[in-house]
Amino acid sequence: MFEFDEAMTDLVMRHCRERLALNPVVLDFGGQAQALGDALRGLMRPEGNEAADVMELFVDKLATAVVSCDSPRFLSFIPAAPTKAALLFDMFVSCSSLHGTSWLEAAGVVVAENQALEVLAQTAGFPRGSGGCFVAGGSAGNLSALVVARDTAGHRRGKEGPARPLIAVSDDAHSSVGKALHVIGVEALVVPTEDHRLTGRALRNALDHHPRVDDVIGVVATAGTTNAGIVDDLSGVADVAQERALWFHIDGAYGGAALFAPSVRYKFIGFERADSFIVDPHKWLFAPFDCAALIYRQPNLAKAVHTQDASYLAVLHSENPEEWNPSDYAYHLTRRARGLPLWFSMAVNGLDAYRDAVEAGLAIARRGAALISETPHTELVRIPELSVVLFRRPGWEKPDYDAWSASLLSDQIGFVTPTTWEGETVARFAFLHPGTTEEMIKEILATMA
Repeated sequence: MFEFDEAMTDLVMRHCRERLALNPVVLDFGGQAQALGDALRGLMRPEGNEAADVMELFVDKLATAVVSCDSPRFLSFIPAAPTKAALLFDMFVSCSSLHGTSWLEAAGVVVAENQALEVLAQTAGFPRGSGGCFVAGGSAGNLSALVVARDTAGHRRGKEGPARPLIAVSDDAHSSVGKALHVIGVEALVVPTEDHRLTGRALRNALDHHPRVDDVIGVVATAGTTNAGIVDDLSGVADVAQERALWFHIDGAYGGAALFAPSVRYKFIGFERADSFIVDPHKWLFAPFDCAALIYRQPNLAKAVHTQDASYLAVLHSENPEEWNPSDYAYHLTRRARGLPLWFSMAVNGLDAYRDAVEAGLAIARRGAALISETPHTELVRIPELSVVLFRRPGWEKPDYDAWSASLLSDQIGFVTPTTWEGETVARFAFLHPGTTEEMIKEILATMA
C-alpha cells in the first residue's frame, strides 16, 4: 500500500491529463442510485482489485453521474471554473501530504496562504495587519466569524455581554447564517429588506423599535445574495454598526469576488469597514473545492476566541509574533492546505488576469440580460447587479420549469435550475465561467419557445 507504484501513477496521471485537457468540459449528469449501486456491487473485497479496473469503473460509471460544475454550460447554483494552474497545484498539494494547521508543522504553507489572504484583504480595503485563514466553505466561515462576534461582545461594549444575544440579519441572508446562529445559540433579529436589500435605514429602524435592543451585538450584511446577486447597503449598515458598537460581518461568499472588478467596485463602498468577511475562492476566484477565505480586521480577537488549549497543543503556541497558526482563527484544528492552489494560480497568472476573468462573468451576465429582454417569449425579472440573472417564461408554472430544466440537462444544452422569486417560480442564470458564450445563452433561451 505504501510503495511507489509507477504503473498506477501513470494510470492516474493519464486520466488527470485527459480531464485537464477537456475543452470545453462536458456537463454530464447524475444517475440513478440503483444503477450506481449495481456498478459498485462487490467492489469492496478482501483481496482488492486492479487499479486499472477501479479507474475504469470511476471514469465510465461514476464520473459521468456528476454534473460538471466547471462546464461553461453549468449555470445553476454558483458554478466553478478553477484555473488549470490551481487544479495542477491542488494535485501537488495532495501528493505532498501537506496540511496547514500550525506554524510549527507548516510554516511554508502558512506564509504562502497568508500572502493570498493579504491580496484578498487589501482588495477589500482592509488595513495592514488584518488576516485570518482558509476554511472549507462559506458556512464554516460565517459560523467561525459569528462565534467571535458573540464572544467579544462584552469587550466591544465595555461591559458584560448579554445573556441572550441577538444578531441582526436580513430576510434575504444566506441560509448558512441562520444555521450558524442556531448552532452557537444566538437569536436572529430578522430585518425586512428594501427591494431585497438590507439598508442602514431599515437596520436602524429595527433596532429603534426592538424591545431587546440592548441584546443586539452584531449585524450580518450580504455582498451578493446567492439567489439574485444583490449587494446590501454596506456603507449604511457600517454606520449603524459603528454607532451601536455592533460586530459587522459581511457574507461575500459569492459576490465578494467582484471586488476585483472596477466596473462594480462602487457597489461595495463600506465593505472596508467590516470587522470580518468571507469570500469563497472556489466560486468566483477560480480555485478548486474546497476553499473559503475568512478575514478579520483584528485577528487577535479571533485568536483569543478560537485558540484551542490542550496539553499536547501547548508546543504550537509561541510568543513570536511572526508565527501564525491557522487553527487559531476558526473552529477547526487539522486542516488541509486549501489556500495553496489559489496562491499558486494568483502568482502564476497575475492579479490582472483575475480582474479580467471576473469582469468577463459580469459582461456575459449583462449580455444575457439583454438577450432575455430581446427574446419575444422571455422576460427579465430584474436588472442584474452582479452575475446572477433572473428571468421568466410568461405562462409557465413550476412543472413547466422543472420539465424544461430536466430536458436541458438530458440534452446536454445546459444546467439551469429554477428558483423562487417573490413567490413565483422563475429561471435563473448564474454566470461565472469565462467560457460561457452568447451562443450558449441563445441556444438555452430558444428551448423555452
